Amino acid sequence: MVRHPATTDIEQDLAQTLGQDLCLESWQVVSGGSIHQAYHVMSQDKQQFFIKINQANKAHTLTAEAQGLTALQHALDNDNPLRIPQVITQNSNTTHAWLILEYIPFGRSDNTVQSKLGQGLAMLHQHTAPQFGFDADNVIGASLQTNTWTDDWLSFWAEQRLGTQFKLAAQHGFYSSIQDEAKQLLAHLPTLLKGHKPKPALLHGDLWGGNAAADNQGNPIIFDPAVYNGDRMCDIAMTKLFGGFSAEFYAAYNDVYPLTEHEKQLQNLYNLYHILNHANLFGGGYISQSQSMMQQLVHRVL
Repeated sequence: MVRHPATTDIEQDLAQTLGQDLCLESWQVVSGGSIHQAYHVMSQDKQQFFIKINQANKAHTLTAEAQGLTALQHALDNDNPLRIPQVITQNSNTTHAWLILEYIPFGRSDNTVQSKLGQGLAMLHQHTAPQFGFDADNVIGASLQTNTWTDDWLSFWAEQRLGTQFKLAAQHGFYSSIQDEAKQLLAHLPTLLKGHKPKPALLHGDLWGGNAAADNQGNPIIFDPAVYNGDRMCDIAMTKLFGGFSAEFYAAYNDVYPLTEHEKQLQNLYNLYHILNHANLFGGGYISQSQSMMQQLVHRVL
């Protein structure tokens, strides 16, 4: 492939970071990303990198991803089987922004990998913060995800998760279709979360099947995070939203850090956030799906 227009500046950034001059010769497009352009890049001396590139005005999204990956990396204990891509550098010029990560070749995921993934996630979730939130806002898909530090989980979920999505729905013109359900849900949220006092666990934040894989040595990898400190069930709930996680994953997680029945009952409440976000990003049937989910949640407490 022809070198990317930002190649010269990226080479200079890498040279400054790594302390060696590099010539990035091979640029191969990596499919699957909907927000950034992604490339598997090889240098003249066969060093490999995974590079995400976007317009300069999207630099904040790549900065946030780098911060999230670094936070996850720092939380890994020595015996945690999870693998998090190492951040090499994140920078921008007047036209483009980029994030350079280590390149990890994928291998085949099997039940053993899934078991290690469950074990590793449970270990990660035991790293907690004094409050809910994160040091920076980030994005969930292409939507802003605010992470202002908050003492109370109910307030955090009502205002910075559901409330943010309802504001986006108003901007996108479909809030009128769901406003009755939204108002009822927020009114009944204290009942739905009554007595629930989760620890502010470090979360991946966007843990669907497409953001987990295996390397070629059988180690589980998680990537493309939307990191914050919140209820650990938020991560577990999302693993069930679009599939891709096996019974071995859940068994291993529960062996390390068992979930209670009450926590499991919060699955739909937490997945509503992602369905609302999909409604804001893609519209269509996600709007009616979010409306139906809210009706079911309200009915549960009436």
